[in-house]
Amino acid sequence: MTTSDRFKPKNFNFENFKPEHFDWQVNDKVATITLNRPDKKNPLTLESYAQLRDTFRNLTYTKQIKAVVLTGAGGNFCSGGDVHEIIGPLVQMQKDEDMDGLLQFTRMTGDLVKAMRACPQIIVSAIDGVCAGAGAILAMASDLRLGTEQSKTAFLFVRVGLAGADMGACNILPRIIGAGRAAELLYTGRSMNGVEAERWGFLNRLCAPNQLLNDAHKLAQELANGPTFAHAMTKRCIHQEWNMGIDEAIEAEAQAQAICMQTKDYERAYLAFVNKQKPVFQGN
Repeated sequence: MTTSDRFKPKNFNFENFKPEHFDWQVNDKVATITLNRPDKKNPLTLESYAQLRDTFRNLTYTKQIKAVVLTGAGGNFCSGGDVHEIIGPLVQMQKDEDMDGLLQFTRMTGDLVKAMRACPQIIVSAIDGVCAGAGAILAMASDLRLGTEQSKTAFLFVRVGLAGADMGACNILPRIIGAGRAAELLYTGRSMNGVEAERWGFLNRLCAPNQLLNDAHKLAQELANGPTFAHAMTKRCIHQEWNMGIDEAIEAEAQAQAICMQTKDYERAYLAFVNKQKPVFQGN
């Protein structure tokens, strides 16, 4: 198999989906992706990068899954790229002067973030323990992040001689925590614990370690039971309006809201209010 072949997307059917490179479960409209290499703190490989990318791409085309929880096994989230399975081969590409192979890899990893931002489902990351390098990027690219005080998040690319400009970090991270704080993390590669990450706005909430996954599933289930067409529209607007002026954004939101007003969920909410009932949304 050539380097190029390893990065090509692969289609699959979610009803029979049995990924090779992470655990996958679906329960009541919520999919749970668990990075499951706990002996190494759940690092990514070339294949797991590609399969995650393909999974999030294909989530765009399923109506059965309404929200996603992303987590790691064994008390850690993700330690980044596997030293032996990714960094070693990349160093060899550098020695071979294989710029094309290196660029294929970096574009493939960036495509994972694009897929996460483009899929309509809200992604909730449950972060405990180590959340470093590409693992920190996965957390960053999620829509919501729950963590513990013991979590340690580090964008440590500079520590291996690379730029902090990786997989959209220089664009997305400043929008979450501010330019000055993002610059500090990207220049130094230092880790921030859960308390600091929550205070800086990277984590939406701190949870007890033994409640983290339950809290993430509870939040994801709440979102999955909500007006998911409208949630998807909100996610799209948050992403697309980064490059808009205020007038353009207001017009985009006027159009988006008018589209949402055509959904049955909007009518369901009105009828429930009139009848003093709780609306039961169906995502259409």
